[in-house]
Amino acid sequence: MFTPRALRSASRAARSGFTLIELMIVVGIIAILAAVALPRLAAARQSANESAAIATLRALMSAQAQVQSAAAIDTDADGMGEFGSFAELAGIAPVRISVGGVPAAGNAASNLLDPPVLSAPFGLVTGSQTARSGYLFQMYLPDATGTPISEDATGGFSGSFPSPDLSEYLWCCYAWPMQAGMTGTRAFFVSHSNEVLQTPNRATTAYSGALRGPAGDAAFSVANDMRSAIGLYGASIDGNAWSPVQ
Repeated sequence: MFTPRALRSASRAARSGFTLIELMIVVGIIAILAAVALPRLAAARQSANESAAIATLRALMSAQAQVQSAAAIDTDADGMGEFGSFAELAGIAPVRISVGGVPAAGNAASNLLDPPVLSAPFGLVTGSQTARSGYLFQMYLPDATGTPISEDATGGFSGSFPSPDLSEYLWCCYAWPMQAGMTGTRAFFVSHSNEVLQTPNRATTAYSGALRGPAGDAAFSVANDMRSAIGLYGASIDGNAWSPVQ
């Protein structure tokens, strides 16, 4: 049998709990807050990834300049240094060497760049691309006609080699989102011109993922010719509005 005091305590306990309506109000408030916060978090992540991609390309400019000026890669033995691939610059794949003044694949036991000018993760190349912070990167060097060629599927060069003469002053690299609109929006480009370019990358054919990356000549003004001028403000082969990053 309950005493009056016990009944009062039970009544207070019942009143202290949440009603169904109160719970629904709390859930609704949480949903509203999430609807406001999540897009901002996604935008912040995209912005951070894009900033990281720009910083990576600027670091790559310095790395390429360092290797070229030191003649760490000289496949025609003329004393003029050549630019490298991601796997070569990261010390993962052996640098190209000269055999009788002709380009040849280096030996992993004796021709790794030491010390490397990029951190090892950049040398982890898959499908000729390397990934960092929501972005994919792909490097191109010219063949004898100026046509851009990428490094091997797993990094470095072992079959088709860049032109020893043209790769002394020509190179380029693209960066684009792993998933456009999610890991980033803009696409970026850097080259021997030593300037990072960007394009909004918002078209239905936006660069996105491993299978929809830029062709090697995308940002140039003449098809398959890295000797041509960079195609700024819509004058590029891909028709995108490439412009300097401010």
